[in-house]
Amino acid sequence: MSVTIKSTREIELMREAGRLLAIVHEEMEKAIKPGISTYEIDKLGEEVIRSFGCIPSFLNYNGYPASICVSVNDEVVHGIPSKKRILLEGDIVSLDAGLIYKGYHSDAARTHGVGEISAEAKQLIEVTRQSFFEGIKFAKEGNHLHDISNAIAAYCEGYGYGVVRDLVGHGIGTALHEEPQIPNFRQKRRGVKLMSGMTLAIEPMINAGDYDVFWLDDDWTVVSADESLSAHYENTVLITNGEPEILTLTEKEKAAFARL
Repeated sequence: MSVTIKSTREIELMREAGRLLAIVHEEMEKAIKPGISTYEIDKLGEEVIRSFGCIPSFLNYNGYPASICVSVNDEVVHGIPSKKRILLEGDIVSLDAGLIYKGYHSDAARTHGVGEISAEAKQLIEVTRQSFFEGIKFAKEGNHLHDISNAIAAYCEGYGYGVVRDLVGHGIGTALHEEPQIPNFRQKRRGVKLMSGMTLAIEPMINAGDYDVFWLDDDWTVVSADESLSAHYENTVLITNGEPEILTLTEKEKAAFARL
């Protein structure tokens, strides 16, 4: 397994790719309200990406037909936007987006509530988000990749949630998916040693119920097998010789992260 180490120039390009993607997420979040279609969210996301002179990473990737993965309620990931899929009060919606800036990818996902949502849904979204931050406490040079995996799993399992096993995070750079694969569930092996210059897309995908999932007939949309709610939180992360640098945080998230 070969994990690419990014040069100073490459890191600067990936920082900019991450900064721009954070703005895309900010704009999509503003649009989320009851009555909007998942198609409209996709079109907005693509419009913002292209306004920066960037390319949507996901559009036509292995045949995926949209720029933004929009997954609702029990849909874990890769939901295909549709004019017929209208968001309703109380839904939760996961937005997964990526862009290419001067040949370099960034990748990030967020789950949002639509209007007023249940306490259970709020907790799932918050635990999924926090599990990412529990994981990256170990995202430091000299640690091992699966230290991140085990920390994410331990945090989510403490709430009785199912940590999806059929899907994992990944390295990222000039390709959307590079080595290494990054599980969110517990691992017995330690995984590769982390080195400064690695760029990783770390993305907990967490079900309120069991971890089992299956694919719908469209061959893209992944849903929880027990129809429980699912949440997704992802950032592109740079390993440094100190604390990890999160490249895709919004300005609001940066302020919150600084207080951690």
